[in-house]
Amino acid sequence: MEINTTMSANDQAAVMQAVNTQNAKNAAANGRVASQELGKDDFLKLLITQLSNQDPTSPMENTEFIAQMAQFSSLEQMTNMSTGFAKMANLLNSSEAVSTIGHVVDITSGESTVTGTVSAVTRGENPQIVVNGIPYSMEQINKIYAY
Repeated sequence: MEINTTMSANDQAAVMQAVNTQNAKNAAANGRVASQELGKDDFLKLLITQLSNQDPTSPMENTEFIAQMAQFSSLEQMTNMSTGFAKMANLLNSSEAVSTIGHVVDITSGESTVTGTVSAVTRGENPQIVVNGIPYSMEQINKIYAY
C-alpha cells in the first residue's frame, strides 16, 4: 500500500493561511512584529541562549566566542552605518529640493504638464516643491530651467 504525502495547492494555501494567522496571534501576544531579518537583539538572545545552554564540561572555545562577538560588533556597525546613510539620503533629498527654489520647472501632473516657478519646498524623507500654490513630489519634476 502506497501513501500519498503530497498536498494539493488548495491544502498548501490553507495550511499557509493557518500558519500565518497563528504567527500573527503569537506576535501580537508577545508584542513582537514578525520580521525576515535578524537584528542586534535577536543576535544577543541567540548568544545568551547558547552560553546558558552550553555543556559545562566542554565550554565554548575562546576563539568561537571572540568570533561571535566580532560578528555582533560588525552587525552593530553596519546597522549604525545604515542609519547614517538614511539620514544622509534625507539631507541630500532636502538639499536637492531647496536648490530648485526660484527655478522654473516642468512637472507631470496626471496626463498634463504644469510649468511654473518653485516658490517653496518642504524637507524630510519625501520633500515636496510648491509650484503655483500646489505641492508636488520631487519625482514629478521633468525639467528644471536655469535662471
